[in-house]
Amino acid sequence: MKKLINDLENVVNESVEGFVLANQNQIKKVGNLNVVARKNAPVEKQVGIVIGGGSGHEPLFLEYVGKGMADVAVCGEVFVAPSPKPIYEAIKVADGGKGVILLYNNYSGDVLNFNMAQEMAREDNIKIDTVLINDEIASAPKEKMEERRGTTADHIIIKIAGAATQAGLDFEKTISLLKKSIYNARSLGVSLSACSLPGADVATFSVEEGKMEFGLGLHGEPGIKTLDIMSADDTTKLMIETIIEDLPFRTNDEVIVIVNGYGCTTRLELNIVMRAAHMYLREKGINIYASELGEFCTSLDMAGIAITLIKLDQEMKKYYDMPAYSPAYKKF
Repeated sequence: MKKLINDLENVVNESVEGFVLANQNQIKKVGNLNVVARKNAPVEKQVGIVIGGGSGHEPLFLEYVGKGMADVAVCGEVFVAPSPKPIYEAIKVADGGKGVILLYNNYSGDVLNFNMAQEMAREDNIKIDTVLINDEIASAPKEKMEERRGTTADHIIIKIAGAATQAGLDFEKTISLLKKSIYNARSLGVSLSACSLPGADVATFSVEEGKMEFGLGLHGEPGIKTLDIMSADDTTKLMIETIIEDLPFRTNDEVIVIVNGYGCTTRLELNIVMRAAHMYLREKGINIYASELGEFCTSLDMAGIAITLIKLDQEMKKYYDMPAYSPAYKKF
């Protein structure tokens, strides 16, 4: 599989170095680790937000550090959780004396390593806790929501977290806000083709010709079912119907609707899906407060889309509407 890289062992190292050079006016690198932080981190008397996970999902998590977003991000190897040491160093950089919240996706490797780093920080008397993102409805049934994976709601959850802490919300109230926001977020994806890892000769999984994988995970984890490829309108309708049933969303609810590309999906296609999403949500009487379209959480060069709906209340709207400025996400 063709990839424009140098040494396979240094793919993430070189990617992080390039990112820092491109954004050195607002981002700094932490030592020789694949950890990046806001230039003014830590901010005294403010709760710190640390995000992170495996690389290969850019712009997540690397590019969501900045004003009104996260304070520090820690990057693992491609599709691999970061190890405890860089997470621990990220925590120390984020600690402004009011506590640090670890905000990341619910994958077993990440949970294991972030928990180890969290215990190390507690030994240093750093006030710290974890909030897991678990918006992907295909990964576990509703009665086992705590087992669900995190995916394409990430950047909005990070945005709400960054806005809240940088507005002065305290540790406990921020955790409560984030848990509420995550509970009200639902995501579902459809894959048309697999991704390929740097240096690999074959794709990570296969999608049969003329088929699509409904609910497939970001790393190729099994989805709900394999379907014949449908039109954009029919695919979008089925996805939104499945999402709506899970929360459930009701008439007159206000939502953010996100249409996310997985890395190899054209904006031409994303726009068509967004059109269909608006049409179907209007039919259901669900009010669209905001729409976001683009690549927010990818899977290298996978073809496919994810749709996310986030139901809002007044508190969530307040922090969503606040300005944000990071390399991959800006709100004015």
